[in-house]
Amino acid sequence: MQDDRETNLKRGVRVEIASFVYNLIEVVVSVTAGLLTGSAALVSWGLDSTVEATSAATLIWRLKGEKDGADKRTVLHRKKVALYVVACAFWIVVAAILYEAVSAFISQEAPGFNWWGIAILFVSLVVNPLLAWGKYRYGKRLDSPALKYDAKDTLICEYQTVVVLAGIGLTQWMGWWWADPVAALLIVPYVAWEAFEATKDARSVEPGEAETTDDT
Repeated sequence: MQDDRETNLKRGVRVEIASFVYNLIEVVVSVTAGLLTGSAALVSWGLDSTVEATSAATLIWRLKGEKDGADKRTVLHRKKVALYVVACAFWIVVAAILYEAVSAFISQEAPGFNWWGIAILFVSLVVNPLLAWGKYRYGKRLDSPALKYDAKDTLICEYQTVVVLAGIGLTQWMGWWWADPVAALLIVPYVAWEAFEATKDARSVEPGEAETTDDT
């Protein structure tokens, strides 16, 4: 059983490394394209990718700690930190999306078109479900809420991708300038809910309980 857990830990780390690298690519391409074209939805989508990159980096740290033989208290501490980092990243994205969307409504300017931005969105439609599946699979095997939340965030990103593509399409082909910020705002409820749930779970983790367990 211990060998199985170590194997799952190694594979979980590999999935998160792949997620970290890919999300950095998403951030660079989408935020750059979004700023160049003035697309609030594309910038918001890219900002959510920073959440996934941050979550991936934190989870690599949390999983490697257990894999390298950290004691139970350390593992629980890293678990708590990982959940709080994920939750904080979610809340930051909510604020950033609201800012971008409100700014777009004030300016009332239709965003431009950028093939790089469209390309990364279509690539993500394929890559994100694979990453989400891997994260949830090893999150379940390792009984890791942080990994499972990270999988949900990746699925949220998939939903965002569809919404952003729809918003850009309506803006470009129908001339509806407001479709872009509306697409960004549709993302907010999902991100806020996951932020609330991750915060609640982080509060429930008590590293001090490890000492009590070891003494009994």
